[in-house]
Amino acid sequence: MAVFNMQDPWALTFGVLGNLISFMVYLAPLPTFYRVYKKKSTEGFQSVPYVVALFSAMLWIYYAFLKGDDVLLVTINSVGCFIETAYIAMYIAYAPRRARIFTSKLLMLLNIGVFGLILLLTQLLAKGPRRVLVLGWVCVAFSVSVFAAPLSIIRLVIRTKSVEFMPFFLSFFLTLSAVTWFSYGFFRKDIYIALPNVLGFIFGIIQMILYAIYRRQAKRVILEQKLTEEAIDIAKLSAPGVHPIAIQSEEINMIMEGLSQDAPTARAGDKSMASPNEILMTKCEEV
Repeated sequence: MAVFNMQDPWALTFGVLGNLISFMVYLAPLPTFYRVYKKKSTEGFQSVPYVVALFSAMLWIYYAFLKGDDVLLVTINSVGCFIETAYIAMYIAYAPRRARIFTSKLLMLLNIGVFGLILLLTQLLAKGPRRVLVLGWVCVAFSVSVFAAPLSIIRLVIRTKSVEFMPFFLSFFLTLSAVTWFSYGFFRKDIYIALPNVLGFIFGIIQMILYAIYRRQAKRVILEQKLTEEAIDIAKLSAPGVHPIAIQSEEINMIMEGLSQDAPTARAGDKSMASPNEILMTKCEEV
């Protein structure tokens, strides 16, 4: 098996870049699983993306072995299998019983049942180059379904006008990964690698455009939420036995400083003096 095709240096370059970028993408959930480990709880996280990613990596390894000359595709997906297996093992260790059972069933169904069926059918019903052709289109179909998954995130961002669930750098590296693997497939003349990454690039660009549109909106929504919460806290000060809550945001500190300047000393029987709540709401409108 040829390790690298030195007659095609561009394919080698993009293959190495694709390995590096994909490795960083595989490591992206590390902070999430570190939090799971520290808290000994999955906190409602879903295991489906990790099981699907493991299945995808297994498919591409099988495809690369059938082709016989694609070491770069084998290396990154082998690393991906190891990392995704570690994620799934940690998820099963700390997930509630119902989530553990669901994850185990999905793992058995997809990564053992479906993969085993694909392995069996391609070995029995296809021979030689036709086997690579059939498996290649299976990989394309599955990769397209995976790349279409961000549609739900895109819909959520548009509906909520918030990019909280769509980190920019993850979208950026996924887009960069799609570009490098498309280029690798293009220079290798491998349509099964290049084709699904066209869709990945398109969805990645859409996500970054939405991030640019809604990130300012997200900051404004967060500020309004903080102002509303602080208004409630100030209102509670009039109740007996309630102590003020520490104020964290810089904007709220400015408002509270303004309160001390705008509110005159209370005088008995002064009906015209504005209440602290009214002054606060006025400042909120100004911000």
